[in-house]
Parts: sequence; C-alpha cells; structure tokens
Amino acid sequence: MSKRLIEYDPLTRTSIYSDYNELTDDLTVTTEQDVESILDYNKALQNDDDYTRKGIKNEMWHYAQIPNVILEKWLIEEGFDAFDKNNEKALFRKLNSPEYKYLKVTRKIHL
Repeated sequence: MSKRLIEYDPLTRTSIYSDYNELTDDLTVTTEQDVESILDYNKALQNDDDYTRKGIKNEMWHYAQIPNVILEKWLIEEGFDAFDKNNEKALFRKLNSPEYKYLKVTRKIHL
C-alpha cells in the first residue's frame, strides 16, 4: 500500500489522499485537514464577549465555525447533513454538546 497525495487546498488546509492495496484490489480515499488554526480562532472568539454581543445586536450572530472534515465525517458516518434546514435544532444540540463545543465561537447557547 502506498498513500499518495491527490490534491491539496492551501486555503482550507485540506489534503486528499488515495491508498491502493494491490493484494485486495481496494482503493481508499481519505481527507485530512489541519484544523488547529480554526480551533484556535474559535477559542479566541469564545473569549470575546463583545464579538458575540455585537453579532446578536446586529442580528448576525456568528455561532460556530465547523471544519470541512467534521462536516464530512458527520455526513458519511451519521448521515447528518448540517446544511439541511430540517436539521437546525439537531445541529444546535450537537454544537452545544461537550463533544463539539470547541466548534462554537461563543459561550452562549442557542436552542
């Protein structure tokens, strides 16, 4: 098996790899994303109460920033489409959970 880079997007810091196993004739495609800067940014905004206050006041509340690899993981592993309007309440429950609170850019909770 040899993992090969197919594509790299410097804007999103996302890499797509292929891995072909000649013995089993299996091809695996994986996506990896360097999300450290996104999570650092989220944490900084969580600690900026003025950012949240201004957003709510202007009716443009920035609630979360979700890396593409997380959106893809949810879709593939759970069948959960974060962009489906019918999933809005479920998305807020997910973002407010301890497991995914690091995706939020606020400490407030929207239900």
